[in-house]
Amino acid sequence: MKLSGAISSLVLSIGLSNNNHATDAFAPRPILVANNNIYRTATSTTTSTTTTAAGRKTFMSTTADNETATTSSTTTVETELNDDFQKSMDDVVTKLASALNNPIIEGPLKHFTTEYFHACQAASLSGVESITAASTAKNMMDALQYGMKFGLGESKYQFGSTHTALRGSNGVPEEEDGNTIDFYEFGCNFFRPAMDLQNSLVLDGDGSPISSTESSPVLTQIRSQLEAGENVVLFANHQSEADPQVMSCLLEKVDMEPEAEKLVYVAGHKVTTDALAIPFSMGRNLICIHSKKHIDADIDTKPLKQKQNLAAMSGMLGKLKKGGTMIWVAPSGGRDRRDLETGNVPIAPFDQKTIDMFRLMGNKSKVQTHYYAVSMVSYDLCPPPDFVEAGVGEQRNVRFVPVGISVSDELENVGGVESRHLFTENAFKACQKGYDDLLEQLQ
Repeated sequence: MKLSGAISSLVLSIGLSNNNHATDAFAPRPILVANNNIYRTATSTTTSTTTTAAGRKTFMSTTADNETATTSSTTTVETELNDDFQKSMDDVVTKLASALNNPIIEGPLKHFTTEYFHACQAASLSGVESITAASTAKNMMDALQYGMKFGLGESKYQFGSTHTALRGSNGVPEEEDGNTIDFYEFGCNFFRPAMDLQNSLVLDGDGSPISSTESSPVLTQIRSQLEAGENVVLFANHQSEADPQVMSCLLEKVDMEPEAEKLVYVAGHKVTTDALAIPFSMGRNLICIHSKKHIDADIDTKPLKQKQNLAAMSGMLGKLKKGGTMIWVAPSGGRDRRDLETGNVPIAPFDQKTIDMFRLMGNKSKVQTHYYAVSMVSYDLCPPPDFVEAGVGEQRNVRFVPVGISVSDELENVGGVESRHLFTENAFKACQKGYDDLLEQLQ
């Protein structure tokens, strides 16, 4: 595929369409300075923040009509890229423009590039010396080149029902059909600069901050269970496409890097079919399924999707039978979405059938399986569209913000056949508690 054609297809994947679901959340934004962090928000009459115990505080635009929904206001400040970051960003955009020669297609790519460069400059200005204009340009070019090479055309990477992370095989490319790229490291290196890790948090089940695995009864217990060959399932809320990278970077922060690298994610179809998402997914251990939110989108492909889901469940059962497996799954079936009236981001409800299925698989494996709730605050890092869409491709925004995870105490195995809803309710309640703890402490 020619470079111009490949980039054109990549643009469509990133999100070029102008439909009725578009919101000002995807418009180019000036810089908003608040709480010692740098955010971008759509240009508006007033810029403000909202917070409730049930929702994620998010920086939003308001007008006189909805000022009653706000709790405080801040000042919007225009901040330009400095000379180094501006020149590096211009170089990236120029390379794309020279290949495209199409201003309409160039727009969405420039938006994504601009978002990323602003986020990385914010990180650099916060004192992270390792983040430079050159490193930012390299990360962006890697993402675009990998998206074109592995996300498009005849060479598009095909995921099976399960997938083992491609790590470059430690110098033995024959073990991965010639691959020499560590896609896990690539993904972490791309999103790490946009995370304000100094102000990010990992919390224990009681809401106390964790500095290392040894200081956490919960993480120590999880590590011991895995080392004993037992399984761990993490029921999590889901907020951002970058959640796997958030998990990795925050687990690294508390000395759980080996467990982070081995973590298995239950992945929906978007992250394995979207051109820009594919390279990031290639670096993750995956169980690839079609969520209930999207499986009925195309009646003609529904039987095939159901067959693929059965194969994925078989693969997951095999991992659980082997033991020592830790799985991350979002029982809601998708990402948490912003409430357009309040600007808050409540946790999406957990689906009982999904949780029942994982408990059943744990029992069928004949290996002791433990369950925990994981709360994630990552929405502002890479906000999703405000509306769920069945297709792939969406416009990407990136912000330099603190993120957080909270790991509950082990969930009590309550609820038999007739009252299994109690387990789901307890899992959601534990996730909500951790979420509220994070919101309070990240302010």
